Amino acid sequence: MSRAPAPREPVHPAARPARRRDRRGRGPRGPLLPAGLPAYRTRAERFDDLVLAAVERLEKRWASELDGAEFAVEDVPPSQPAPWEHGGVPLGRYFPSDAGLAPRIVVYRRPVETRAVDAEELEDLVRDVVVEQVAHLLARSPEEVDPEYSGGH
Repeated sequence: MSRAPAPREPVHPAARPARRRDRRGRGPRGPLLPAGLPAYRTRAERFDDLVLAAVERLEKRWASELDGAEFAVEDVPPSQPAPWEHGGVPLGRYFPSDAGLAPRIVVYRRPVETRAVDAEELEDLVRDVVVEQVAHLLARSPEEVDPEYSGGH
């Protein structure tokens, strides 16, 4: 004669022990790369750092004029170009303040990355794009904004 199993009492989820292993019994999954390796940060994060460094560099000289301006990074520009843009893909764009919104400068990551050959050229190009857009904001020439502006892209 076989015996029927005794009915189990429902276990409250908080009463269960914490899982210390994944479903295959290999242990918890950690980071794929240690934080000290270069590949730990994504390309987008490294690009954001380049833009931030370029902005900080300009803020040292133009702090009062750039007060309140917003800086952003987007992957690609919108498919509809602005009326004042003629041909080509923009690398960055300046949006003047409007209806209580602060002026905004946007740098487009993918077009900038495709034009750079190596990391050094990428850094120079990001700096130049930020300088050009800040020059639009300040109504000055890029050479006035940053004496090291190369503009050779």
